[in-house]
Amino acid sequence: MTVDSPSTPPFRDPHLPFAKRIDDLLARLTLDEKISFLHQFAPAVERLGIAAWRTGQEALHGVAWMGPATVFPQAVGLGATWNPELVRRIGEAVSKEARAMRARDDRVGLNVWSPTVNLLRHPLWGRNEEGYAEDPKLTSAIATAYTRGLRGDHPVYWRTAPVLKHWLAHNNETDRATSSASVRPRVLHEYDLRAFRETVEAGAVAGVMPAYNLVNGRPNHVSPYLREQLRTWTDEELLVCSDAGAPSNLVDAEHYFDTHEEATAAALLAGVDSFTDHGTDSSPITARVRGAVEQGLLTEADIDTAVRRQLSVRFRLGEFDPHYDPHAGTGEFDTPAHRELAREAAEQAIVLLKNDDDLLPLAPGTRIAVVGPLADECKLDWYSGTLIHRSTPLEGLYERFGAEHVEFAEGVDRVRLRTAAGAFLSVPPAEAPDRARAAEGALDPALLSGRTDLPPLTTDATGTEFALADWGEGVLTLRAPDGRYLSVAEDGYLRASADQPGGWVVQETFRLEPHRGGHLLEHLGTGRHVRVAADGVKVADTGDVFEVVTVERGEEAVARAAAGADVVVVVAGNDPHINGRETEDRTTLLLPEHQRRLLHAARAANPRTVLVLVSAYPYAVDTVRLPAALWTAHGGQAAGTALARVLAGDVSPAGRLPQTWYASDADLPDLLDYDVIGSRQTYLYFDGTPLFPFGHGLSYASFAYAGPAARVEADSVLVSCTVTNTGDRTADEVVQLYGRAVEPSAARPRRELLDHRRITLAPGETAAVSFEVPLSALEFWDVRQGGWHLEGGPYELLLGASSADVRLRTTVHLDGPPPAPRRARERGLAGAGFDEQSGIAIVDRTKAAGDAVTPAHGGTAELVYRACDFGAGVSEVSADLAGEGTLELSLDGGPVLATLTPDTPTAGPYSYTRVTAALVAEGVHDVRLALRGPLRLAHVGFSG
Repeated sequence: MTVDSPSTPPFRDPHLPFAKRIDDLLARLTLDEKISFLHQFAPAVERLGIAAWRTGQEALHGVAWMGPATVFPQAVGLGATWNPELVRRIGEAVSKEARAMRARDDRVGLNVWSPTVNLLRHPLWGRNEEGYAEDPKLTSAIATAYTRGLRGDHPVYWRTAPVLKHWLAHNNETDRATSSASVRPRVLHEYDLRAFRETVEAGAVAGVMPAYNLVNGRPNHVSPYLREQLRTWTDEELLVCSDAGAPSNLVDAEHYFDTHEEATAAALLAGVDSFTDHGTDSSPITARVRGAVEQGLLTEADIDTAVRRQLSVRFRLGEFDPHYDPHAGTGEFDTPAHRELAREAAEQAIVLLKNDDDLLPLAPGTRIAVVGPLADECKLDWYSGTLIHRSTPLEGLYERFGAEHVEFAEGVDRVRLRTAAGAFLSVPPAEAPDRARAAEGALDPALLSGRTDLPPLTTDATGTEFALADWGEGVLTLRAPDGRYLSVAEDGYLRASADQPGGWVVQETFRLEPHRGGHLLEHLGTGRHVRVAADGVKVADTGDVFEVVTVERGEEAVARAAAGADVVVVVAGNDPHINGRETEDRTTLLLPEHQRRLLHAARAANPRTVLVLVSAYPYAVDTVRLPAALWTAHGGQAAGTALARVLAGDVSPAGRLPQTWYASDADLPDLLDYDVIGSRQTYLYFDGTPLFPFGHGLSYASFAYAGPAARVEADSVLVSCTVTNTGDRTADEVVQLYGRAVEPSAARPRRELLDHRRITLAPGETAAVSFEVPLSALEFWDVRQGGWHLEGGPYELLLGASSADVRLRTTVHLDGPPPAPRRARERGLAGAGFDEQSGIAIVDRTKAAGDAVTPAHGGTAELVYRACDFGAGVSEVSADLAGEGTLELSLDGGPVLATLTPDTPTAGPYSYTRVTAALVAEGVHDVRLALRGPLRLAHVGFSG
């Protein structure tokens, strides 16, 4: 590259502040060059010596998509460690591997799109594996630790620049690009914003990524909260990167704007600084930006603002100061320390759910039957790197207990598939080398295609015996004896070619459909059926009928292995690419039926059965007749070794559940119901009895809590106790502190995590544990006044081992005024500022800002506004309404006092008219509003 002038321009001067250097560089860039920087793949500016750059490097639990890397436990597993310091060290290791990988492959980026801080509100969300917890405090603690590790501790230069995902209130894959989450103000501030806010305020975040969905009727990519909330939390320039394809969705899927120029301008003005769209082809985005400028929708100053934010990140990463960057050349890759850290993380993520009669740990010499479809698997997810090292539960048990003490039965059905002509599907011999999916790395692994270097299936007289695994809801995989899964490549032929199911569209899953006394075999990736042709087996619009010949049922193999063992370990759970993943929510909490049958067979053959759930999310399982059960997320490269060490007692389990495990589907709200307060969701509000509560996890040791103390000092509450290990082995305990308002004036959490501490104690050792809780942690969002409020009165502080296992209680009394009545006469009532609702959807008042409310399905909805003060009296009510229908007002549950109806339907959803009616009221009352019909309400005012 060449530079304009032999003198050093100010933007190259490392002694100047970044802000001045960025000013200088912006002044040197042309408008077209600045516009080119707005796409994810920013080109080089050779005349200034500026290299090409891209936003985005997936690094959720290790560097992903770019080939081999250390693979740590899934994010939900890191949340289960309840150990911020451990997670900080993992973030540090991941960032060092990113630096090392970039040194040999410049496709590896340093702007990492991690972590995910969406709260695990609903356990059926397909991306449950990506979040840390259902609780905002725990989520922010873990996310802050990870970002600090990713950032590094140098005061100026960052090792990597983390971007938080996915802003905001994003917990559904169903219709994720078009669905809108109704998020009332209290839920917004107390729940969804909180995890983002506390992580950003900690100072190690470079930006955020908006989510695909809409919130309150407005796409997240034009969210006013980016400006009104996010950018007020820090003085740093934050880079907002769009999610892939989301800018185009504003027009194509959501139809929120009429033109792409209008949509792109609106997103940029809302705060989106980098547009991830059309892959590496930046031309559509740059053309839209130019069009917006030509149409007067954007100015060069608007573009400068976005480019400044990107340059701020690039300067912090040391790009313009290679000789001063302390992280240059300091990368570490697959070191012994990283391998040890992966094992430690996998161990700390394991949660002991149940252990009747101290069945665990297992004694040396125990004869173990390890069974189940995940017993010899080390599964990866969409955001994993390629494994360098691999440890399955079976391998871990072989290593720890000796192969002579371990018997294995996978528990899958062994089948042959016979055609109507009497031949069987057969996998021909092949000499092509084994190849792991994505081992070479890819900027976009969704574009990776299947293998075509292997011969397609044929038919012969004997056929191939396939391992048929049923993953639930009729979704099957078929595996050849050499371990390769049947898959379909772009040419449509069926081959035994995949090392694991995977890909953006999984090509390794099938469904058997009863048909004419046999079955059609549907390939789910293409939606077509399997058919035998002269040149091989392929998928086609019409398929052949197959007879499924069962050689052995999985339950039979499991029962045989279980009967001869001292203890059975059933390893069940999910494949992260099937039935619950990005783009696909689960439909039930239940284990797949086939796995339930395997568990029943094992338990019937041997009552000393341990269930090990390896999964990305909770299950509703019958544990009544099981003496022991454990859960771990997919634990990365060291998962099997870690599990074996826990089962053997080398490590006492101390993982804790980061979300509620509900007992049945009946306990769950609708997936799209984001009102955690109104529908009583998560441990914060759930009134039922969970299968296992938030924070639950047992130990091989026992712990005694004593000496609770609490006092209020200045702006905080100081809480302390002692914890003693009363067991016979060294173990970790997770001390959890919860609080609750005893006499709240509004619905408050049943208990809420205020802090926690994971400590290690030797037998007989006692530790003093103390917490300093800011009084702000006990505030709630007062919708009457539109701000935070600390309510005076008693607050109970709960210390214990889970949200339900409370060992100590103490109470403090806080000073503070009760919430004041709403100043209804002066301020009126914002439509979305209700206390209670039934049947309401919150929608956008305008495309730029503001909320309104409307009946969710155009029918009837009701709103309650508590304690509305009309002062000396009012004589008129007015309402800003759009659409058509009727608004009825009553006080304190009495008769309708005012009915407001637009004379004619308004011109559209954003065209409001003010309707008035007589209303006589004075003093303080509860206001009840009923909306009937497709009517939008923005505001109610009172006068007279």
